[in-house]
Amino acid sequence: MPLPKPPAQRASRLESAAYSATLTPSKSRATPPAVAAPAAKAVVPTAEVLRLPTPASAPAASKPAEPSRPAAKVPARSVAPKRTRKLAEVAKLFVLDTNVLMHDPMSLFRFEEHDVYLPMITLEELDGHKKGMTEVARNVRQVSRELDQLAASLKTSSLEEMAKGLPLAGTGHREAEGLLFFQTELIDAPLPQGLPQGKADNQILGVVQALKGRYPGRDVVLVSKDINMRIKARALGLPAEDYRNDKALEDSDLLYTGVQALPSDFWDRHGKTMESWQQGGTTFYRISGPLVPTLLINELVYLEAPGATPLYAKVTEITGKTAVLRTLKDYGNQKHAVWGVTSRNREQNFALNLLMDPECDFITLTGTAGTGKTLMTLAAALAQVFDDRRYSEIIVTRVTVPVGEDIGFLPGTEEEKMGPWMGALDDNLEVLAKGGSSAGEWGRAATNDLVRSKIKIKSLNFMRGRTFLNKFVIIDEAQNLTPKQMKTLITRAGPGTKIVCLGNLAQIDTPYLTEGSSGLTFAVDRFKGWAHSGHVTLARGERSRLADFASEVL
Repeated sequence: MPLPKPPAQRASRLESAAYSATLTPSKSRATPPAVAAPAAKAVVPTAEVLRLPTPASAPAASKPAEPSRPAAKVPARSVAPKRTRKLAEVAKLFVLDTNVLMHDPMSLFRFEEHDVYLPMITLEELDGHKKGMTEVARNVRQVSRELDQLAASLKTSSLEEMAKGLPLAGTGHREAEGLLFFQTELIDAPLPQGLPQGKADNQILGVVQALKGRYPGRDVVLVSKDINMRIKARALGLPAEDYRNDKALEDSDLLYTGVQALPSDFWDRHGKTMESWQQGGTTFYRISGPLVPTLLINELVYLEAPGATPLYAKVTEITGKTAVLRTLKDYGNQKHAVWGVTSRNREQNFALNLLMDPECDFITLTGTAGTGKTLMTLAAALAQVFDDRRYSEIIVTRVTVPVGEDIGFLPGTEEEKMGPWMGALDDNLEVLAKGGSSAGEWGRAATNDLVRSKIKIKSLNFMRGRTFLNKFVIIDEAQNLTPKQMKTLITRAGPGTKIVCLGNLAQIDTPYLTEGSSGLTFAVDRFKGWAHSGHVTLARGERSRLADFASEVL
């Protein structure tokens, strides 16, 4: 293609008057009437003060106006009327209970386009819990800092400006498109005579009831982690919901199991396009087909058919429409025993393959009591510390949440205080030490001393700021951890460190934690598919016939 000819003469400069005239929109490109400024003002009215008027000043027959976003915050040319009407219809007003802010300090910014309302009694309760070194006190102080930053974003601190609402996106949280409203005056809402008027929960219920009567065309919803408060709200005819944003899953049955059964016609459907090779005594299969999109990295697959050799493999690579499967080592054979421990079922064999894999840095094991989580993990840790010299020592920690009443302070050092909480560790060490019976009493005692010298018992209270280098970290009873505590522990890992989280989601003892909001569930859901993590849900108990029967019927 030939180049265009150069210009024959030099162009003249544009005059300043002509330049300013080009910036003025012409009549043909004027804004349509549907999105013009006057029409937008009719759709997006100026914000009303979110206050309950006194009975003397409120007109008897006038309909109260709903709170909406200020017109200055919503330019007429940038928002279409259809979108504005949708926001006005969908946006709800959520009244937050104090325990929601204590549980998640970032809950203010989790309601997307909806608005948030904070009663004055909620701020008063936050002020009463700000002192201390507990997790609740730290969350309260973080909430106070966020509220202070939101309040400081206002140009003036007048009552009218505060009552118009604070944009929640003002501190950088772009996902929060709503406004934050404070209670700016006393709300006198009568409650049933049976409810004490001075209790904080009942005052919040009174605020919700008054706001519902003030704005009948808008959904006013109470959000609380307190079950009894939600029951009382529903008994009064007030909508109430649980705070669900902290839940990784709504149903624990949908949790990633880490194990997938291959279809019975796997060889028939994938045999023609399959590639196989051997490397280091391990067989690899490269498959392609409709099964590949359902697989994840480090997911364990199996195929058991009557009269055929079973297949146990792990997904090691997914590239486009193909996946590579690697066969697993059979730890059920005594020749491949790990510190004298062999697997007794399929899931235990999968777990031992992950525990002994140096490429897996983070492993989660879930299952009911007696499935062998702690025993297999401790055996794999001892084998890799003493035999393989892969890690320098073993660090064991757990959450100190009592099942019953607290027995009080425990004497001694950090490890001596953690001793009563580590009964499971001692029990499993006794099982692992039975293998050396030929060494005699003195040999077993020396072996136990050597093993215990490589095991350090640490408390969760002193984990912040630490870095574990070349350590095998075992987090027992991880179902009692919050997502924030789980993040604190996992981020302690340095180069060459493996972290194993063990837990039973059916035995959560921490208040306000459920199977869906546990830190263990959070970790399993977030780490699935990562190339250096693995998860197995152990289904079959191997402790004793009594323990298996009790876990089923009790």
